[in-house]
Amino acid sequence: MMKKSDMNEIMGGYKKDEIAIGTIGSHSALNIFKGAKEEGFRTVCVCRKEDSIVYRKFPLADEIIFVKKFSDILRKDVQQKLRELNTVLIPHGSFNAYVGTDEIMNGLRVPMFGNRKLLHFETGRERQREWLKRAGLILPRTFNDPKEINGLTIAKFPGARGGKGYFLASSTESFHKKAKDMVKRGQLKKSDVESIYLQEYITGVNIYPLYFRSLLKNEVELFGMDRRYESAVDNLGRIPASEQLQVDINPSYTIIGNIPVTIRESLLPEIFRMGESVVRVSKKIAPPGIVGPFCLETVITDDLKIFTFEISARIVAGSNVGIGGSPYSYLNYGDGMYMGRRIAREIKQAINEDRLDETIF
Repeated sequence: MMKKSDMNEIMGGYKKDEIAIGTIGSHSALNIFKGAKEEGFRTVCVCRKEDSIVYRKFPLADEIIFVKKFSDILRKDVQQKLRELNTVLIPHGSFNAYVGTDEIMNGLRVPMFGNRKLLHFETGRERQREWLKRAGLILPRTFNDPKEINGLTIAKFPGARGGKGYFLASSTESFHKKAKDMVKRGQLKKSDVESIYLQEYITGVNIYPLYFRSLLKNEVELFGMDRRYESAVDNLGRIPASEQLQVDINPSYTIIGNIPVTIRESLLPEIFRMGESVVRVSKKIAPPGIVGPFCLETVITDDLKIFTFEISARIVAGSNVGIGGSPYSYLNYGDGMYMGRRIAREIKQAINEDRLDETIF
């Protein structure tokens, strides 16, 4: 396992006045690169050739390292190049999905802004559930076996797969029928069904608060909120119920985009308390706790009860709706502050205060 002392040693060889901010060319890379450029950093993109059109159309990457697949970031030559460029990596969902947190913990010898141990917590459903419980958040019930399903339940699967393959079931029979259908449609593999995670489906509005924990300022900041637009479930309302019953639709929850949201001000005190509680517990389970961006995935019911069903311990794609600014970032910073820029601002401050080693893992 990579030790903090290993990263400190690598950082000791970096030229602090030539630090570059890098990430995988996917997910929230444009957000990260734009913010880095606005704070005066050079940028490095680890990119597949078929995706490079994005970084030609939005020319925000100063250096592009081409790879066949995202996991090639683990190759020794790629890592050597990143270190030669004095790169600090910013993790996002594609790191979890395509590189894997075991490999990030053990094989990625490039300094990273953020806490690697908490990325590992994020990808373990039971680990993150224990984290959220210790923080005092309200969680949906879970079931260990499809035989226990006795009400509306959502079936989830490991990894940052953007909702792909998720489905609803209300009984053991409907679970097996829908799982078989998902495998047949190519949404799932048979092996996925063995790693099923069954969670009570809470009826309400899905809201995703976006936070930034500044280790330098010892502060938890609210940066925005979003909702996710999911295919095909969000399109069902356009199909008459009679037609839905006739074709026996089994919708998926694949995320295709995000929508900005502001919530009623009376809910903000609890939103802040939840973020601060999660950070407090993170300091105990993986010192020094969350570094930088994180997101709570919640459902708010009609009686204004907030259930939390997941946490992402890094920048999330929902923060892309705030590029250029959100109502919440505006209240603290005015125009032009968003998650990618806030990350770069923290790194910049850390360099200026000679505290970069505190934020790098």
